[in-house]
Amino acid sequence: MDTIHQWLSQLLQWIESLGYFGIIIGLAIEVIPSEIVLAYGGYLVSKGDISFAVAVICGTIGAVLQQWLLYAIGRYGGRPFLEKFGKYLHLKSKHIDLAEKWFEKYGPMIVFTGRFVPVMRQVVSIPAGMARMKLGTFTILTLLASIPWSLLFVWLGWKLGDQWENIDEKAAPYVQPAILIAIALLIVYFLYHYLRKKGKSV
Repeated sequence: MDTIHQWLSQLLQWIESLGYFGIIIGLAIEVIPSEIVLAYGGYLVSKGDISFAVAVICGTIGAVLQQWLLYAIGRYGGRPFLEKFGKYLHLKSKHIDLAEKWFEKYGPMIVFTGRFVPVMRQVVSIPAGMARMKLGTFTILTLLASIPWSLLFVWLGWKLGDQWENIDEKAAPYVQPAILIAIALLIVYFLYHYLRKKGKSV
C-alpha cells in the first residue's frame, strides 16, 4: 500500500511540475482517476500556483482528449483491438458489453449522462466510436458533461486545500445525486422515444 501511495505521490508531483499541462495530460491518459487529478488541481489553486478558471478549462480539455482517444479506439480498432489490448488499458469486456447495450438502447444521450455514472464514464465512448457516431455531436455532448464534472472536483479540491485527499468522502454527497439525475434523464429520454415510436405506429 505504501508503494502505491508513493507512486501516486510521484505522479502528482510530476503533474504539478507541468502546471496547467499536467492537468491536461493527467486527465487525457488517466493513469490515476480523473477525480484525483482534478481535486489535486483544486489543491494547487488553493496554494495559488494556478488559477481556478484555467484549472477547470484544462480539466475539461483533458477529459475531452481522453474520450476522443477512446472514441478512436472504438471506431478504428473495434472489438478485435479491445480483445487483444483492452487489458492493458484496464478495459474489461463486461463493462464494454454493458456500455454497448446502453448505447444501443439510449443512443447519443448516454454519451452525456454516462459521464456521471461510475465505470460507464470510462467506457461509453468506445461503443460511440464503434457505432460511428458523428464526432461533432460526440464532442459537444462530452464537453457539456465534462465542464460540470471539472468544476465540481476542482472546486472541492480548492475548498479542501491540504485535505484534498479526502475527495471521495467529500464528493459523495454531490456525485450520488448526479448519478440519480443522469439515470432519470435516461429513463425520460427512453420513454420519450418509445412513446414517439408508438405514436407513429398507430
